Amino acid sequence: MKRFSYLIVAGMMMFASCNNQAPKEDAAKEDVGNPFLVEYNTPYQVPPFDQIKIEHYIPAFKEAFKQHDAEIDAIIKNQEEPSFENTILAMEKAGSLLNKIEGTFGNMSNALTGDEFKKMEEEASPLLSAHYDNINLNPELFNRIKKVYDNREALNLNKEQSMLLDKVYKSMVRGGALLEESKKARFKEINSELGSLSLKFGSNILAETNNYELVITDKKDLAGLPEGVIAAAADEAKNRGKEGSWVFTLNKPSMIPFLTYADKRELRKEIHEAYCSRCDHNNEYDNKEIIKKMVNLRVERAHLLGYDSHANYVLEKNMVNTPAKAYDLMDQVWAAALPYAQKEAEELQKMIDQEGGDFKLAPHDWWYYSEKVKKAKYDLNEEMIRPYFKLDNVRDGAFAVANKLYGIKFIERNDIPKYHKDVQVFEIQEADGKHVGIFYMDWHPRASKRSGAWMESYRKQSRFDGKTNVSPVICNVCNFSKPAGDMPALLTVDEVQTLFHEFGHGLHGFLSNCQYNSLSGTAVPRDFVELPSQIMENWSLEPEVLKMFAKHYKTGEIISDELIAKIEKSGKFNQGFTTVEALSAALLDMDFHSMTEVDPNFDVTAFENNSLKKRNMLNEIVVRYRSPYFAHIFAGGYSSGYYAYTYSALLDADAFAAFKEAGIFNKELASKFRNELLSRGGTDKAMNLYINFRGQEPTVEALLKRKGFIQ
Repeated sequence: MKRFSYLIVAGMMMFASCNNQAPKEDAAKEDVGNPFLVEYNTPYQVPPFDQIKIEHYIPAFKEAFKQHDAEIDAIIKNQEEPSFENTILAMEKAGSLLNKIEGTFGNMSNALTGDEFKKMEEEASPLLSAHYDNINLNPELFNRIKKVYDNREALNLNKEQSMLLDKVYKSMVRGGALLEESKKARFKEINSELGSLSLKFGSNILAETNNYELVITDKKDLAGLPEGVIAAAADEAKNRGKEGSWVFTLNKPSMIPFLTYADKRELRKEIHEAYCSRCDHNNEYDNKEIIKKMVNLRVERAHLLGYDSHANYVLEKNMVNTPAKAYDLMDQVWAAALPYAQKEAEELQKMIDQEGGDFKLAPHDWWYYSEKVKKAKYDLNEEMIRPYFKLDNVRDGAFAVANKLYGIKFIERNDIPKYHKDVQVFEIQEADGKHVGIFYMDWHPRASKRSGAWMESYRKQSRFDGKTNVSPVICNVCNFSKPAGDMPALLTVDEVQTLFHEFGHGLHGFLSNCQYNSLSGTAVPRDFVELPSQIMENWSLEPEVLKMFAKHYKTGEIISDELIAKIEKSGKFNQGFTTVEALSAALLDMDFHSMTEVDPNFDVTAFENNSLKKRNMLNEIVVRYRSPYFAHIFAGGYSSGYYAYTYSALLDADAFAAFKEAGIFNKELASKFRNELLSRGGTDKAMNLYINFRGQEPTVEALLKRKGFIQ
């Protein structure tokens, strides 16, 4: 699943900024051995990963809290009348050390965790929560902010200043600033508990995923599997000390090929059910009780803030600003997709019957028989395409697309510290050689990395004085198929699109041209943030683009026109399944968070089953994320927001139509997309940014047409 992740702490809003200021000299004297507490002596001040140790985080956080508190205290005690400069801008500049530490902490907690890191993370989370709550709930600070906000019409602020003021004020309100003193203590307790529960939820998923392995010792059980998949399973077995056997895991690059090609149905069922039952076993990793607590705490917190539900609270600041509007969009797409999914199920059942299978299509059969149907209908299967999708070539293809659109170029850097040996590092430059940023790319699964794919920032772009630009440091983290045997890493079509997707998030961060850190890059509404990523997927399978990077890994032969035509022809295949699988998760998310009453007897499994049943969910399809491992909403930032992928798909279908009309590499249109949308961050309302580019609001028809649901 393509995924964009934020560092989520229990504090409601982080005002800290990153402006490359060195920490105070006394901090360096206090702990000269802590790399966080001195100015980074690295190219472009990237994190010195070769020096940072787990034991550095807590002392660094405590020093950063001290500095940030002093900066906030100075704002409060300023005797001058509150102004944009001495209050809002001062807050934006405060906390540079804290933001520097959090950038590394957040990324490592997802990409390179472990037992020691988790223990440290459990200690850090409540500290972070308390720190931000103390800022958000400080009445003296809020009074200064409110005075500036109430006087905003007379301040002659520019658009970006106005957006920053609006964001700071409303974030404080949403962070509990207007609560009665008697309620603030409970509000803090809820935030702290939610932060701890979220960490535990994510840790349980990682443990359950890592604990399972399907060990095959009889070569006959590998029937149907491609050579590369078998080689990868042999490598996995060797790495686990089980040489001579084959090991398949619940990481998707291992599991999905097994479900797609393995002839032995009972083994497909075993691994699929293991995946779908993660954290649902009434053991130490069971997440159902955590969900129950989190859902109820979110309802309680929403009520404290004056909202009917958590969904009402979250959606207030999105483009789709009410649960009713989100449901309306999802219901329209669901109504169009469900009949197509039913037809697809019937096609698969027909294939089963033709082969003499005396059984009814089940969820663990879908990948296997859809691949057979695709081969029969289009003379195409995944293994015909994968040899042309060598990882490095696909990466270079994404780089080439960005170069043709925006003129930027990518130079590999081997002199920059990295947090894992498999990570690749690139410097991004403008066409004239001007430095843009540093890009970390982390491709393959490992036991210390959570599943999925995401983009995060170690440092965001900003320009506080209006002149000196702070360059971004950004990572893309994925879980793609590894090299196996003597074969390089060869990607599936879905992985190709995922690479382009996350790269699109990266471009959103790199091409930011904003003054304030809090508004730069991906600091946009949740249902807008996926537009820059999802639109990039469109280029990945365009014939002109495929000719640029799709080369056979053995021969170097460019992909043929015939094979491209087959890919194009099959473009709408299985869209019913993929839409229903994903949208059912979005609906489940919205159902959870539209609850308006605390329910101490809440039954998570019954709730999930009812959510799916009332929408006539097909028995042959499992919701993309069952509740016990729905990390997006219980260990990430997408609660009440998973629908955003659907809304952003609506935006990107409409936006890419403009490129199809003008030419997919039309320079004028690309410049407009960069200048009116990518560079602007959250400096204007999202719909205004979109209309500035497209000249119109989007409609759902563009999305339904692209999926083939309407003509």
